[in-house]
Amino acid sequence: MIKIDLVTGFLGSGKTTFIKKYAKYFLDKGLKIGILENDYGAINIDLMLLGDLLGENCELEMIIGGGDLLTHKRRFRTKLIAMAMSGYDRVIVEPSGIFEPEELFDLLSEEPLDRWYEVGSVITIVDVSFETELSASSEYLLAVQLASAGAVVFSRQESCKYGNLKETTRYLNSLLAKIKCKRKIGEEDIVPSEQKFEGCDFRRIASKNYVISDYEKQFFEIKDYSSIFIMNSNLTKHQLTEKAKNIFEKSVKFGRVIRIKGFIEENGRYFFINMTKNTMEINSIEKGQNILIIIGEELNEDEIKNEISE
Repeated sequence: MIKIDLVTGFLGSGKTTFIKKYAKYFLDKGLKIGILENDYGAINIDLMLLGDLLGENCELEMIIGGGDLLTHKRRFRTKLIAMAMSGYDRVIVEPSGIFEPEELFDLLSEEPLDRWYEVGSVITIVDVSFETELSASSEYLLAVQLASAGAVVFSRQESCKYGNLKETTRYLNSLLAKIKCKRKIGEEDIVPSEQKFEGCDFRRIASKNYVISDYEKQFFEIKDYSSIFIMNSNLTKHQLTEKAKNIFEKSVKFGRVIRIKGFIEENGRYFFINMTKNTMEINSIEKGQNILIIIGEELNEDEIKNEISE
């Protein structure tokens, strides 16, 4: 059977960076890998970032976002069926940060997927800097992802908000308690890593499997989270940085913006943009597309587009 790994984590936690290193670990062992980008947005920036992994033993697929949950699940199932015919040794699924792992578990229990796939590892990436203050619904989503994670991988440990791993673990367990989950994350579940997942024990992660945990399910509206796409921005790096700071600060005017990501072009070069309220990352990249995606809760699309286009 094909092992399927699920890499979860809240928006901006570092899932794509992790997957680049994790997939390379398997490729170096001679395995054939399929990566499925499973996002609710219609344009997938992360797929572009993973493009340098492409080769004879690595293929990338994506699901175009559906307008509702049933459409999304149907497309997810159809894509997994198609990938089962491609001879992969392992499939790595990167969902949106707005995702409950039980969706995958439910799909894999259905025919014919139950004959082709088995869960390898469920991995939750946690940005322990907690640059973005989590709303109640965001805390719920992170807690649900932690509830089933076999491996909890800490990112950005150099900026640990709670000072040390023990206090960070205490906070994560408080989130599990909020959803009435009896699971307790311990030292044996946590896989530390250096900056950008250097020194990560991928062999250990790949063998961690997953955890069955009951919790109190909450029904929130997926529409509370939205994405705004801005094409062909003429902003320079400096202009975008200043406007992004304004957007993150003024939640009453723009809505609660969690992340800005994408690409801009300046002087014939592309730059990858990855911004939260406390981090402004702009890095040169060989290939890109002039597009920005603003992700958050209760976004005011008109105000954001007016700000970016000015």
